[in-house]
Amino acid sequence: MTGLDRRPAAATDATLPRGPLAGFAAGSLGMGVWVTVPGLLLLYFLTDVLAVGPWLAGLALLLPKIADVLLHPWVGHRADVEQTRRGDRRRLLLLGCALPIAFAALFAVPGGLTGAPAAAWVAVFFVAGNLLFAAYQVPYLATPADLRIGYHERTRLMAFRMVVLTLGILVAGLLAPLLTGGDAATRGGYQRMGVVLAVGMLVAMLVGVAGIARLRGSAAATAPAGHSGWRALRTALRDAQFRWLVAAYLAMSTTTHLVLAGVPYYAEYELRAPGLTTVLVAAFVAPALLVTPGWLVVARRVGKQRALLGAQGAFAVGSLVLAVGRPAGLPVLIGAVAVLGVAFAGMQLLPFSMLPDVIRAAETTATDPTGAGRTTGAGTYTGVWTATEATGAALGPYAYALCLTVGGFVASTAGESPVQPDAALAAVRYGFGLLPAVAMLAALLLQRRYTLDVTARAAS
Repeated sequence: MTGLDRRPAAATDATLPRGPLAGFAAGSLGMGVWVTVPGLLLLYFLTDVLAVGPWLAGLALLLPKIADVLLHPWVGHRADVEQTRRGDRRRLLLLGCALPIAFAALFAVPGGLTGAPAAAWVAVFFVAGNLLFAAYQVPYLATPADLRIGYHERTRLMAFRMVVLTLGILVAGLLAPLLTGGDAATRGGYQRMGVVLAVGMLVAMLVGVAGIARLRGSAAATAPAGHSGWRALRTALRDAQFRWLVAAYLAMSTTTHLVLAGVPYYAEYELRAPGLTTVLVAAFVAPALLVTPGWLVVARRVGKQRALLGAQGAFAVGSLVLAVGRPAGLPVLIGAVAVLGVAFAGMQLLPFSMLPDVIRAAETTATDPTGAGRTTGAGTYTGVWTATEATGAALGPYAYALCLTVGGFVASTAGESPVQPDAALAAVRYGFGLLPAVAMLAALLLQRRYTLDVTARAAS
């Protein structure tokens, strides 16, 4: 044992049974719907169905996410309070299971609303949905840090989660455009899609709650509590390793959500085939089902940090190919999207398994004079992390919306087909390819400043 983890080896190296792992991972199936569908369709829903101008549509998606910067750390604090008082975070998880209601309402815009009133409706329910998502996501993602498991077992736990999350993203990404009506999407189609997917979300999230309880029973969860609230928040923000990891993840989250928001536009205006939205989503998400075990192997051999840097580099290269557009040929473009998907799998698995490493390292530095460990507020750390993810989820579509605005993109209602100026078509292409490459390069440079992985791996 090194200074990273002073607990007994038997507790640290516990191997989690597959049954509870699968139950825990099932919660991500429902979360995958919320992660995917608003990012994929909401901007397009606003501009091309509800006649909301691109700048206002982007703002309607950005402002609710700004609120998350405050809401998520607060939810993290409440999760730590629940852990201290009750020994678990179950009540918050159950509150979060109301998320499907907000999801369905998000797309149930009354028929008479278009333009600014429609944008306001979406923004209100987006705020409600984000708060409920935080209530579920924060205690959910705090689970790996609560359990007495080691460096590699944390990666294994998150690999299970990643496979199921990818399945949720894939199913939601494929079904959502089809349920809306495909090329002939209507308001009614969006409402139908919201209700159908909401039912599936609820079932999966409830299974996840039960899975977390089983996991906590199979591996001793953290019992003692240390500081929480503002003190824990200050500890997290002063943690240099956490800051670099969070900064890099903000750039990664912004980039991937930018790409998701751009898929419908790229399919319709660059490839001139709206039906290819489903194909591009499948090419982006499906590889993760196959390559996640491969990323797990790579992380074991070279470490999580080096594996993540490789994923970021591959994403940047694939994005540059997409900036070429139609002249590259459809097979090449779909192949480039698949490269992004392989990289995306690594960028989902590795940072999320590095987060509990950071929390455990911070816990070690917070030991009392007797050497007994104290928690440093795993929920608060996770709340800051999920706030970062939510911010990226807002900045990505907003950045793409700004590209469209600069290009002079013309908004419309369902059934209309306005002629877009050449500058708008260029904005569609470069916003989908060149901008993600630049943003991912920034993520790579930030990620290089994270140095904890060598120590964490050596302590395993």
